[in-house]
Amino acid sequence: MVGMLSDIGLVRKLNEDYLGLIEDDKKRLYVVADGMGGHNAGEIASKLAVESVIEYASGETQFDDPGSVLSNAIKFANKKIYDHALSDSNTTGMGTTITACLINQNKAIIANVGDSSCFVINEDGIKKITKDHSLVQQLVDSGSITEEQAINHPNKNIITRALGTNISVEVDLFPIDLEKIDKVVLCTDGLTNSVNKNEIYDIAIKNNNVDAACQLIELSKLKGSTDNISVIIFERKC
Repeated sequence: MVGMLSDIGLVRKLNEDYLGLIEDDKKRLYVVADGMGGHNAGEIASKLAVESVIEYASGETQFDDPGSVLSNAIKFANKKIYDHALSDSNTTGMGTTITACLINQNKAIIANVGDSSCFVINEDGIKKITKDHSLVQQLVDSGSITEEQAINHPNKNIITRALGTNISVEVDLFPIDLEKIDKVVLCTDGLTNSVNKNEIYDIAIKNNNVDAACQLIELSKLKGSTDNISVIIFERKC
């Protein structure tokens, strides 16, 4: 059972997040994207990103190297968004984050561009797998600010890498050991900017995935999230 939900939130007039998945006998693929709010047509970019990644993966027949498949799928999506922006002046400069998980048999890979997140959960706790491509993350890495200061930093929304803004893109890949994982959570920063990872863990571990997705979004809104909020939660096994 997969919990998958996207909510416009309390403030925005448009939902620029987009979610998607495919599950078949060869693979499982889960994708979240968050259109860049400061750019034109973020909602177009996020939808195009998710649909393009799914399109590419759906056409693949070999998954011996899931990392290459997922990286190539995201680069395929990047070009689609970039080309679309060039062809339509109304969408010039549009971009999106993307975070995805591809599972083939006992192999699993996480990929990300931007600041949407992946967490893995087991009975021992929760761990963030992805690393944000953001100005605030750079400040943390350099020691200029602490993790605690990063939570409410005024430039938290500035990302340093996105899909569709350049003709090429670098994709970060993270293999994960499915045997040590109970659940995986993919989400946009509308969730993580207001709900901490311990709260994500408590809700995800105590509820089925559908209920957990609903409760996480409701908690995010209760805590005053000003962004769109999207989450996918799934088990390591179908």
